[in-house]
Amino acid sequence: MARLIQIFCLVLLLAGCVQPPQAQIKMESDFEEMKRRLARLEEKNSDGGSQARGQLEALGRQGAEIQAGLDTLRVEFQSINGRLDDLGRTNEQLAADLSLTRDDLGMQLAALSERLNTLDARLQKTATPPATPTAPPQAQDNGQNQIAPEQLYQQSLSKILGGTDFAVGRAGLENFIEKYPQHELAINARYWIGEAYYGEKKFENAILKFQEVIQLYSDHPKAASALLKQGMAFDALGDLANAKTVWNQLIKNFPLSPEAEKAKQLVR
Repeated sequence: MARLIQIFCLVLLLAGCVQPPQAQIKMESDFEEMKRRLARLEEKNSDGGSQARGQLEALGRQGAEIQAGLDTLRVEFQSINGRLDDLGRTNEQLAADLSLTRDDLGMQLAALSERLNTLDARLQKTATPPATPTAPPQAQDNGQNQIAPEQLYQQSLSKILGGTDFAVGRAGLENFIEKYPQHELAINARYWIGEAYYGEKKFENAILKFQEVIQLYSDHPKAASALLKQGMAFDALGDLANAKTVWNQLIKNFPLSPEAEKAKQLVR
């Protein structure tokens, strides 16, 4: 009896320790599934971390490039500010120099005007009735024999251009101006009267006659020729200061004219 009891207890003990085969298989299956899930989670976390690190590194590089660009822009901005400051100072200096030059030119022009007035007064005091030169043929009043204005002008001008008789040519042009003051050749006639005086080396008279052209026809191209020759007349009198003043005025008023190019060479 005791032996049977021991065997029965042993059977019960073994029954409690040994699980049925189905339960064991399920547990093993669940365990494997859990391991697979863990592996997937680790793989996912590993890939996500790698992507995040890649994105962070890319953002870091972009940030560094932007910072470098900002630094470059900052340096360029400072450089531009520096250049603007330099330009501002240069403009201020140029404005000051221009103001001084304008004031100096104004004083020179005032002195020149005074000199012209003095010359005019001196000539009027010392003027003597000139001998009446042989003038070109005068216009006739009897119809067909009347000389044309252009012919009178050309006859007088040929005397001056040829250098044969400045006085006769000058008298003829003065007669032309008196008869035809509104003629389109009147300005040329006044200019060539000045040239005639210059050819006679009567430089003071030439200066005054050229001044008439400059004042009466200030915008006409012939005024440029008058300014050039007036400066040469001053130079011939030994007055280089007023000569340069006149030439500088020519360069300012007629900068693109051939006379201005000659004046630039003379003022050097």
